[in-house]
This record gives sequence, C-alpha cells and structure tokens, in this order.
Amino acid sequence: MLKKILAVMAMLYAVTCFAAVDINKAAAADLENIKGVGPSLSSKIVDERKKGNFKDWGDFIARVKGVGEGNAAKFSAEGMTVNGAVFNGTPAVVKK
Repeated sequence: MLKKILAVMAMLYAVTCFAAVDINKAAAADLENIKGVGPSLSSKIVDERKKGNFKDWGDFIARVKGVGEGNAAKFSAEGMTVNGAVFNGTPAVVKK
C-alpha cells in the first residue's frame, strides 16, 4: 500500500514539473494557457522579455504593468515560474 501511495505521489510531482511554464522561455500562446493571463498580458510579458530575461519574481512584477504580488501568487499557483522558481512572497492584504 505504501508503495502505491509513493508511486502516485511521484507521478503527481512529475506532472506538476511538466506543467510549469517559465516566462523566460514560454511563447505567448503558452502564457495564455495560464488562468488569468490573456492576450494583452502575454504580449506585455513577451515585449518586456525582449529587453532582457526576468531575473526573478520581483523583476517580473516591477517590469510588467498590471502584475502585483497578488497576481504573481495566482499565476505561480497555476504553474508560472521565473527561472524555474515559484513565487514565494505573500500577497498584500487588501483593506476595505
């Protein structure tokens, strides 16, 4: 039973590794497959990337208008990475 559980966990891990979309390598169409990223945002990402690869999530957030920590956390949860790294910041709490 333990072997089956470990096998399933290994397969799930492998699937998530292949599902990752690195913004420094992905085409616009690949970026648009991420929930919340449409044609407008994907073109902004590609245009900024032409100026140079994104160093990290902070660089990505600073350079792409309309992306903040909250969006970065959502995109990361959907499989977006920057140089293979997931977003590890915490989104800001919005006060009403």
